[in-house]
Amino acid sequence: MKTTLIYIAAALGEIAGCYFVWMWWRLGQSPFWLLPAFASLAAFAFLLTLVEASAAGRIFAAYGGVYVVASLAWMWTVEGVRPDRFDLLGGAVILVGALIVLGAPRASV
Repeated sequence: MKTTLIYIAAALGEIAGCYFVWMWWRLGQSPFWLLPAFASLAAFAFLLTLVEASAAGRIFAAYGGVYVVASLAWMWTVEGVRPDRFDLLGGAVILVGALIVLGAPRASV
C-alpha cells in the first residue's frame, strides 16, 4: 500500500510539473509557472527514492505503468478529454506489466 501511495504521489508530481512547463511553453503562460514545475519535478524524483526494491531501474519501470494510468486520469480530470476504449485498454495492459515487474518473486542475490 505504501508503494502505491508513493507512486501515485510521484505521478501527480511529475505530471503537474510537466504540465506547468506545458502551460508556459505551449500556452504562453507566465514563466513563473516554472517555479512550481521545478518543485513538482524535484518532489517526484525524491518520492521514487522512497520505494524499496533491489534496483532503481525496476522501480522506474514499474512506475512507468502508474504514470501512464495517472496521465490518462489527468487528461480526463484536468484537461477534460475523456479517455477512449483504447486508452483504457492500453492503460490496463501497462499497469498489469508494472505489477509484474515490481511484484514478481525473485531469488535473493
